[in-house]
Amino acid sequence: MLPYNTNEIARIEKKWQGLWDERQIFKTPEDSRRPKFYCLEMFPYPSGKIHMGHVRNYTIADVVARFKLMQGFNVLHPMGYDAFGQPAENAAIKHKTHPAQWTYACIDQMRGNLKRMGFSYDWSRELATCHKDYYRWNQWIFLKMFEKGLAYKKSSSVNWCPSCETTLANEEVIQGQCWRCKNDVVQKDLEQWYLKITHYAGALLEDLKKLDNWPSRVVAMQENWIGKSYGVEIYFKWQKTGEILRVFTTRPDTIFGATYVVLAPEHPFVKPLVAGTGYEQAVMDFVAKVGQMSKSMRVSGDDRKEGVFTGQYAVNPVNGEPIPVWVADYVLMEYGTGAIMAVPTHDQRDFLFAKEHCLPMRIVIQDPVRPEMSVEEMTEAYEGEGRQVRSGAFDGLPNEEGKKQIARWMEAEGKGKIAVYWRLRDWLISRQRYWGTPIPMIYCPACGVVPVPEKDLPVELPEDVRFTGEGGSPLSQSDSFVRVACPACGKDARRETDTMATFFDSSWYYLRYISPCDDKQAFHPGQAAYWMPVDQYIGGIEHAILHLLYSRFFTKFLKDLGLVNVDEPFTRLLTQGMVLKDGEVMSKSKGNTVDPDAVIAKYGADTLRLFILFAAPPEDQLEWNDNAIDGSWKFLSRVWNCVQQKYRPADQAYAYENLTGDAKDLERERNFVVKKVTEDLSNGFKFNTAISQVMILMNRIDKFSADGDPLRQAVFNQAVRTVVLLLSPLTPHMCEELWQMMGNREESVSRVPWPGYKENALEKDVVLMVVQINGKLRSKLEVPVNIPENELRDRVLSDENIQRHLEGKQVKKFIVVPQKLVNIVV
Repeated sequence: MLPYNTNEIARIEKKWQGLWDERQIFKTPEDSRRPKFYCLEMFPYPSGKIHMGHVRNYTIADVVARFKLMQGFNVLHPMGYDAFGQPAENAAIKHKTHPAQWTYACIDQMRGNLKRMGFSYDWSRELATCHKDYYRWNQWIFLKMFEKGLAYKKSSSVNWCPSCETTLANEEVIQGQCWRCKNDVVQKDLEQWYLKITHYAGALLEDLKKLDNWPSRVVAMQENWIGKSYGVEIYFKWQKTGEILRVFTTRPDTIFGATYVVLAPEHPFVKPLVAGTGYEQAVMDFVAKVGQMSKSMRVSGDDRKEGVFTGQYAVNPVNGEPIPVWVADYVLMEYGTGAIMAVPTHDQRDFLFAKEHCLPMRIVIQDPVRPEMSVEEMTEAYEGEGRQVRSGAFDGLPNEEGKKQIARWMEAEGKGKIAVYWRLRDWLISRQRYWGTPIPMIYCPACGVVPVPEKDLPVELPEDVRFTGEGGSPLSQSDSFVRVACPACGKDARRETDTMATFFDSSWYYLRYISPCDDKQAFHPGQAAYWMPVDQYIGGIEHAILHLLYSRFFTKFLKDLGLVNVDEPFTRLLTQGMVLKDGEVMSKSKGNTVDPDAVIAKYGADTLRLFILFAAPPEDQLEWNDNAIDGSWKFLSRVWNCVQQKYRPADQAYAYENLTGDAKDLERERNFVVKKVTEDLSNGFKFNTAISQVMILMNRIDKFSADGDPLRQAVFNQAVRTVVLLLSPLTPHMCEELWQMMGNREESVSRVPWPGYKENALEKDVVLMVVQINGKLRSKLEVPVNIPENELRDRVLSDENIQRHLEGKQVKKFIVVPQKLVNIVV
């Protein structure tokens, strides 16, 4: 007998991984007659070795794909690499190599890791976004957006390192300095490319209603990010010039309580407002300081909010009151007009800011619980409902009604207008880096901005570049890349040297998998009509907003081009939980990582897969446990040993109705477990409960003995075969070997139909009834399931234990809970 040990596990897993490749078991056929199932996990950035987060994500998806394949679906389950981006460029600088060389080496290593896990990918569809055959179509999509007016260029502020001559992401600015050279970072205005995602804001919001199979918190995060708000755009006026300052508010009921105005540091009025005044230096220093803060830090409620007075005043249009104008870090240009009216008594952030800077306050919504409260008594803003006070003609109105009436009055009087604002802003895709898709635009002194003709795509990244991290983007230093003839007039021109943000690459990759070798189009519309939408998408919650939002945007745009026929790209979404060790997320910096290779070397990939699936529901966090993974190996060893020691050829047919005793019990249990596991894998990915059911069946199998009887051996064999089939999507290598060991001839267990069950085999012939007297257990009886109550009464009262406890007593009641218990009241 071969033991299920390290050497045997390694032999089995290597054998079957080789056979899957050789036989192309998971290559997706072009067969539109079969029902399709498109299973996709978010593709990885190729950083080298996979980590436990990858293992969990991809194991979950692999079980789903294999399960659907056995159910008869035509399954598409591809893999690729989100291969462009800044990390590769930084690694190239550090290791003095080229990003392409670094990236492809990492891809090779990652591919080997993925194959070692036994994932059922169609490797013929593998793609990498850094390959010109892929990014050519990035450029084509960009040109189509440019044609439709959805790609445009405008000036915006960026973090700029004068020493390295490059832009920096917010996370690369550490205490106001460049992470690489440690020199001070400044704000710089650059002309950059944007995509007009706001054109689809309404559809992106409305179609969230169609995503019934997405986690509700992801839908809520997207809804908040899109951020549709109804309110009033109020026309404040500068006290000195009379010019209008537009301020958007969703609380027109509080306009009479506005005691100051706050501008975002990025607001275009800030610089001219203070130019040449005694406030200029302080304000512009503050603007520069805020430029180094992340937006999430600025809007969080945890930190002290900072600001500076501009020396200017704006006039409140409803009462003619001049109020001071400040610049503060908690106001963002991205929402509304970039200017707010501050009502500190009825907005907590305004309240904290006003307290910090000794600004005036005025109550205009009366708290019904504390109607006499004064400003001096307030310890926090009152943001609830109440009646209007100090609000002119609107005094006494409930504030919800006040919102409506004040808004209508202001619009009628020309003091503002009722408006809808969106939090969503157009998408900045320009990056001043090398390792990304070149933006296919040309600048001609005579013709202006000219798109690269489609016949000239792809615009390829040049290889004659040096990586030092200094001197700006290497693209701008490559004459062979920059210098080009204008396609319109033929005169000397220059190429755009910005590259695209990598979110562009990942916004449509699920479509490229459909026809990855097509050199005539981004993807085949006919095949997209069959495969789209993705039936199951799996990935981390960290991508709940941007990646998913951009993918939804691209799908709607491509539908408008007539290339797809769906509104949404992903039908079902699962966001798997993080993998923890010692209560913290695994991280190299914390020194608490577990190397998948080390686990596979000791236990095998199947054991690792089983542990990952059994330890926690997929959407929950998973705590690593060395003892639990050992337990997973012991369970697989039980299955392995059972087949080797007890499985014997037995072809005798049998019907459930003709079985008796423990053979009938085993067959009933087998049918029940098939039903339960099928439901658990179909509805909500309850892998842990599915595995528990298989373990229960194994317990029953271990207690069963065939005793040399052909019929009992046939019942035993059927139960063991069922265990192997139910486990095969979860632990495929061992199950392939056992399936072959049991004499089956299919080239792969994944080609075997998923086991079914018979409804009549789920029904019990007898049931164990508990018998109580005055609520106390006195006996247990095995009786037919559908026994009549009068016959049940006779059997109970004739039981020796019951007769002994009833001696000398009178039965007052005989209470029956069908198929569960009898309670005799005496």
